[in-house]
Amino acid sequence: MVMDRLKWPTHPLNTYLDFTKWLQDNIDVLNEVIDLDLSNPESEQSAGAFSVDLVAEDESGNPVIIENQLEKSNHDHLGKILTYLVAMGAKTAIWIVADPRPEHISAITWLNESSSANFYLLKMEAIKIDNSTPAPLLTVIVGPSEEGKGVGKTKKEMAERYLIRERFWTQLLNLSKQKTKLHANISPTRHNWLGTSAGINGLAFNYGLRKNEAQVELYIDRGKERDEENKAIFEKLFNHKEDIEKIFGNQLEWQKLEGKRACRIRKRIKVGGYRDGEEKVPQIHEAMVNDMISLERALRSYIKKLRI
Repeated sequence: MVMDRLKWPTHPLNTYLDFTKWLQDNIDVLNEVIDLDLSNPESEQSAGAFSVDLVAEDESGNPVIIENQLEKSNHDHLGKILTYLVAMGAKTAIWIVADPRPEHISAITWLNESSSANFYLLKMEAIKIDNSTPAPLLTVIVGPSEEGKGVGKTKKEMAERYLIRERFWTQLLNLSKQKTKLHANISPTRHNWLGTSAGINGLAFNYGLRKNEAQVELYIDRGKERDEENKAIFEKLFNHKEDIEKIFGNQLEWQKLEGKRACRIRKRIKVGGYRDGEEKVPQIHEAMVNDMISLERALRSYIKKLRI
């Protein structure tokens, strides 16, 4: 048995209208490929000033857009699909093409991750087995999945998290500049920390931020292959632990971080974090800035005495 793949100009269904009519009469073939239960396909349905190739119904009676393109996928048809989807109030769109471009595969993948609608991109080929009549072959290139929706949700949450943190740091720096010059030349970031040099290379006064708490710290990391130097600096400061905490006005966490390159001296702030609501932000900012000022004051003279 020999199976040949044919180009569309040699196939009986080589026109757009031929294929649309065939698909309308053979909707079960599409159902088998994408594992849906579509019914009642109607052609050339009006969508504003445009006409949809086919509009079917899913098992719940919701409209499903089907757009056929027996050529290489292009931006025009992608735009039509989105227009039809909105115009028809549909939640599912199926795009059938002869040659899917990589950029359109990526676009459909992104739409599945980023929207509440479901998008399918299918490749249409013609096959001939031995001397049989040529027949269409549909292959799913991209379709919706729980994993994809999960990825999309994660990406959305990350984007929201970045915006929340950037706004949080912007407001914190505005308050900090009113009280200290320590972070005066630092710009807001989208990351979960923000820092400035403590005056010695590899030592930094950092703010840290998590969902439900924050922190201020002196972070010690002189770079690769300098683990022993980092630990030695930590030990020199730790020798003055009692005096440093007395100046700070509270206990600190002294983390030598055994097995890791860096060390830190920190104060955790449990007033709240970036997920605790806008109403708590001023209180969190106040605690962070005040503790940072106290931490820098408590460590300042001891850092200056370090011989590095």
